[in-house]
This record gives sequence, C-alpha cells and structure tokens, in this order.
Amino acid sequence: QVQLAESGGGSVQPGGSLRLSCEVSGSTNSLNSMAWFRQAPGKEREGVAAKYWHFGDTFYGDFVRGRFTISQDKSKNTVYLQMDNLKPEDTAMYYCAASRWAAFPLMSSKYDAWGPGTQVTVSS
Repeated sequence: QVQLAESGGGSVQPGGSLRLSCEVSGSTNSLNSMAWFRQAPGKEREGVAAKYWHFGDTFYGDFVRGRFTISQDKSKNTVYLQMDNLKPEDTAMYYCAASRWAAFPLMSSKYDAWGPGTQVTVSS
C-alpha cells in the first residue's frame, strides 16, 4: 500500500499556471497507474490525467485540451501535474491517486490509494 501527499495548489488568475506535486511513499512494487482527479462542489469526481508508473503512456480528460501535462520523477517518487492556461471552471479539489491496475486509467473506481487533496482556485 502506498501513501500519497499532494502539494502545489493555490489561487491563480485565469490564464495562469500551477504545478501540482504528488509524493508517493511506501512500496511501489505493485503500482501500475498514477492519476490526478478533481472534484468541484456539487459535481462528480472526474479524471484529469493519468500515466503508467513504469511506462511513458499518458491519458487526459477531454476537457484538458492540451493545457495540462502529467509527468513523473522516479528518483523522487513524485508525480506532477503542470496546469497552464487555467480557467475558472478548473476550480476544484485536486486529488492524486494510485492503482495496481493499468486498465481504464481515468476511471476513479480503479484507484485504491488517494491523497487528501489540494485546492485549486481560478478567479479574477
């Protein structure tokens, strides 16, 4: 079982950028997928971006449209989400998640380890 800790959230104006970090601790031997999800008040949790822990494949929600990039630094056991050209509708709590599974990487039910979340607010 892994433990996850997000950081990097905050408030930014529309068009601005933020980089979220997710530090992974514990055994990563059975880890296959890492992802970022978000949930805004009154809305369902949705998949933002995902990547395989051992390979370079990445996956993005349709609404990302080239604005976000997921990456990892294995030497630091950390996954990042670079968010550019942020919009007010990106305002949400962002969660890092880890999965033993590779199938359906943007499906939240496939993830069994979650961080506490970090708030992102985009407002002028």
